[in-house]
Amino acid sequence: MKGVILDIVPDAQIVDICHAVQAFDVLDGALTISQAYPYFPNRTVHVVVVDPGVGTARRPIIASCDKYHFVAPDNGVLSLIYAREERMHVRHITAEHYYLQPVSNTFHARDIFAPVAAWLAKEVDAQKFGEEVQEYVRFSAPKPKAVEQNRLRGVVLKVDRFGNLITNFTPQDAPLLFGTEKTGFKIVVGNREITEMRNAYSEGAPGEVFGILGSMGFLEIAANRAAAAQLTGAGKGNEVSIILGGGAAAGKGA
Repeated sequence: MKGVILDIVPDAQIVDICHAVQAFDVLDGALTISQAYPYFPNRTVHVVVVDPGVGTARRPIIASCDKYHFVAPDNGVLSLIYAREERMHVRHITAEHYYLQPVSNTFHARDIFAPVAAWLAKEVDAQKFGEEVQEYVRFSAPKPKAVEQNRLRGVVLKVDRFGNLITNFTPQDAPLLFGTEKTGFKIVVGNREITEMRNAYSEGAPGEVFGILGSMGFLEIAANRAAAAQLTGAGKGNEVSIILGGGAAAGKGA
């Protein structure tokens, strides 16, 4: 992919955002690009390829907002960007003369997405690649739900390389956890009941599992210099409960 890009734009600056997205996991890819893209300069072209449907009829697309272009398969991997940006223009890439020929059935990242991104970086107008479409694949990330008056149920969205459990709870979902007085709550995940929030990873005692507001804007379950995933026995997709107020004093079945 880099060779294809540099052949078209020799002075391109190529930045690898991540090579650790789980295979075939479109949601993990969507989370990764949604957390990274706002920090790049204007006119950056992002290539996002988490593509379990490579070689099928799924469309290659260019999604453009005020500052950036995104080149990706139309499989929902840009869903969290669609939700964040007010103005998005999505085009079905049909101008095959911009592709690397012949096009492999198994490596569209090299033969379609990389050359299209390079021509965009070379300031070819996005309109030249295909017609704008209004219907494209998008999904909503899982949201926490209130299952009882004092209990919220969420999920672990991903486990990062340090073993931190990144949940789908935000400060808006459970403000009590993130206020100045962090009392009267319990977080239940895996085999642990957590009653402490910390402001930094290093504040935790050795072996302690605690909650923290992570850089992605979500509640993380973490441990100081240890993998919370191992300590809790939990992983991606596991349920996370927050019990507030009086219910927090009860057992796991509360």
